[in-house]
Amino acid sequence: MGSIQLQNVEKWFGEVQVIKGINLDISDGEFVIFVGPSGCGKSTLLRMVSGLEETSRGRILLDGDDVTDKLPSERQLSMVFQSYALYPHMSVRENIGFGLKTAGTPKTEIEEKVESAASVLKLNQFLDRRPKALSGGQRQRVAIGRAIVREPKGFLFDEPLSNLDAALRVEMRFEIAKLHETLNTTMIYVTHDQVEAMTLADKIVVLKDGLIMQVGSPRELYENPANLFVAEFIGSPKMNVLPCELQENDVLLPGQEKGDLKVESAAQGPTKLGIRPEHITLSDAGSSHCRGRVEVSEYLGADNYLYIECGELGTVVVRTLGTQSVSKGEDIYLKFDKSHIHYFDEHGSAVH
Repeated sequence: MGSIQLQNVEKWFGEVQVIKGINLDISDGEFVIFVGPSGCGKSTLLRMVSGLEETSRGRILLDGDDVTDKLPSERQLSMVFQSYALYPHMSVRENIGFGLKTAGTPKTEIEEKVESAASVLKLNQFLDRRPKALSGGQRQRVAIGRAIVREPKGFLFDEPLSNLDAALRVEMRFEIAKLHETLNTTMIYVTHDQVEAMTLADKIVVLKDGLIMQVGSPRELYENPANLFVAEFIGSPKMNVLPCELQENDVLLPGQEKGDLKVESAAQGPTKLGIRPEHITLSDAGSSHCRGRVEVSEYLGADNYLYIECGELGTVVVRTLGTQSVSKGEDIYLKFDKSHIHYFDEHGSAVH
């Protein structure tokens, strides 16, 4: 079992409050990712769960037991840090089993658990090597192996891939996803990379300034952002956010022709229109919602991203097929998929 509950959790550093009343339920076996910009409080919150940071107010429960004031060693959680923190003079085998050795675990049990963890992480052939003889990805797997042998109720990852190059990050994302499927153990993972969050998580917790902006599955956050912050943070390239105004039930875009964009109710008028690059297509003048001029074309093989200057609307990013050829400086018309338009009010909240 490894369910975790945060109840009105706060963290203060002197007069500065960095975690502002967090309530969150994490189910046993769930893969939850804390994501947000630098300084949002995600690593602090993780360290509070682990016990490495004291909780100023509120409670942290593990399987229903209050562990708020317990030491890290008493919480049955294993943490994997950004830095590998391996002992350079020890072999991989010794590094993985070191925590068990210091705890007085019998030698035969240590050997069994090290072999088992190495098998899961495909480290068997490296057990007698020193860390300096390993790649960055292999070293991170050793650090994860050191956590696995403790058989914790949950794993806590603090930006474990940030020191790796792009190719290794992709490889290790795959390895961590497989690890979760194999172990079926609760995992909390901190990252500033929303691509990692989208590809790994069962549930994403988006944080800003010590507050939760939205909690949900990757699909829920991508397709139904609760506010402008989540809409722009989740997705790469990010959602296009355009100024708009309401005239009766018609949504008007500054500097553009009056289109056929409408909202059902004018009770809470939108001031921003959001639409993702893949939900915009090139069209003719008669059926378009806005017009503009191609400034940049990014050819990425299967996809071609067009950056289009649309006057008062600013730059609009459009995703097209790589086979579609558009020239820089070309004047084009854009049509929005109305079923995928998002509206936001003056406070940044979604208007439904």
